[in-house]
Amino acid sequence: MFFNINQYSFDDFRKEIRLIFALALPMMSAQIASVAIGVVDTAMAGAAGTDDLTAVALGSSVFITVFITFIGIMTALNPMIAQLNGAKKMAAIGETGRQGVWFGLIIGLIGAALLIALIVPLQNYLNLDSRIEHMFALYLFFTALGMPAAMLYRALHAYASSLNRPKPIMWISWAALLLNIPLNYLFIFGGLGIPRMGGAGAGVATALVWWFSTVCLWVYIVRQPYFEPFGLTERFSRPDTDALKQMWKLGWPIGLSYFLEASLFTFIVWLIADLGSRYVAAQQVVLSLSSLVYMIPQAVGAATTVRIGYAIGKRQFVRARYISGAALLCGGILALCTCAFLMVFRKPLVALYTDDAAIIGIAASVLVFTAVFQVFDFTQCIASYALRGYKLTRVPMMIHAVAFWVLGLLPGYILAYRFEMGIYGFWTALVLSLATAAVVLVWYLDKCSKWAQRHRAL
Repeated sequence: MFFNINQYSFDDFRKEIRLIFALALPMMSAQIASVAIGVVDTAMAGAAGTDDLTAVALGSSVFITVFITFIGIMTALNPMIAQLNGAKKMAAIGETGRQGVWFGLIIGLIGAALLIALIVPLQNYLNLDSRIEHMFALYLFFTALGMPAAMLYRALHAYASSLNRPKPIMWISWAALLLNIPLNYLFIFGGLGIPRMGGAGAGVATALVWWFSTVCLWVYIVRQPYFEPFGLTERFSRPDTDALKQMWKLGWPIGLSYFLEASLFTFIVWLIADLGSRYVAAQQVVLSLSSLVYMIPQAVGAATTVRIGYAIGKRQFVRARYISGAALLCGGILALCTCAFLMVFRKPLVALYTDDAAIIGIAASVLVFTAVFQVFDFTQCIASYALRGYKLTRVPMMIHAVAFWVLGLLPGYILAYRFEMGIYGFWTALVLSLATAAVVLVWYLDKCSKWAQRHRAL
């Protein structure tokens, strides 16, 4: 039977779904608020002008690619802390948290350096108006300054959420979103002695918001009595090479999986640049909306990682397999609801970003593909996160590599330019590639969870 579903009652299924959603809803709300910062950047840059929107679209596509990749690396902390929590190893949790903070700082500094190093080569690649290229460079530089804070925040995020305290993350994320709106207005349009910076000002606001979020979450963890038994702040720890290597060993395949998916969309943005700025702007609008939708399976998946990790820490392998199945069923239902919503409301949603009729027409048409895309994206996302609960990351990474790049980008390019399907060619290939990834990842999760259940070991 499908992932041990028949071994538990319907009441137990409802209980498990409630436990998953108790973690997922605050995390989803927090993630929506975080992604909404990019939505606000896009919308407010669009209000400043088409050139500003194009510059932010190109700049944010690069930033998001690096940002998501490095978030994937930091995700290694979630199953590590969840399994330690299930095993009730309090001292190890605190030390892992401290090393996670060091890991986040190092990863963040590397990410900032990488973004800054990419500016000149990407400017040389572009063949756009000099104003757009200059604004793109400034936007990328300013967002780079927020990368260390963003990775420190993700380390603290993993610590708090894996210890079943996701709600503060939610409130801090929404506070950051609310702060981002006036900061965007101030730096994009100017005021209070600050000159008008256009789209580049959105990068300044984003960096400031990440530092704000990090400080707030750190203060909460330090002052909240619930975290005292875990001992994160009871002493100072120097960076431990072995611990950092373990995090890297578990995290780099996740980061590469994130990169393979995120960079796929980034490359598409750059490849369709030859079709004109309106296609770039339309693609950015669609990606902005789909990024918001993606927070649903990502939150359910992150909660599933914690629940599976906790069950494995307690040596409950039958339960861990059952949690995988419950999460996949829940994700399937949510995917169908999301698909229907995007189909029905695609034009009003696009109109929130721009009043350009050409951009609205292109984006609304692409959203039809995006709606179908969600059915498979929800499934592959949740299956990937479930596998991370088992600390299995390398095979999913290879599955993503084949699905996204061999079956996604290359056929998409052929359909777009050889068969003259344009932007729709890329999205046709994306749907097929995600369908393949979903099928293979669910099969691999089924196989591995059966093995762990049978041998009661990983």
